[in-house]
Amino acid sequence: MSVSEELLAIMACPLCRAPLVDRGETLECTGCRVQYPVRDGIPVMLPEEAIPPSTGEGGS
Repeated sequence: MSVSEELLAIMACPLCRAPLVDRGETLECTGCRVQYPVRDGIPVMLPEEAIPPSTGEGGS
């Protein structure tokens, strides 16, 4: 489930403040490349829930 474009436009990575890209089930930071899960259409933007780039789920 995707996040709306309006919401994505005002969001930033809580770790480095870079913009985010919607990857479907995650939001990926364009700066530090961590991914944040999206559960039931709600982004979980907690640093402790972030998926580090080295263990990211495939990516595109």
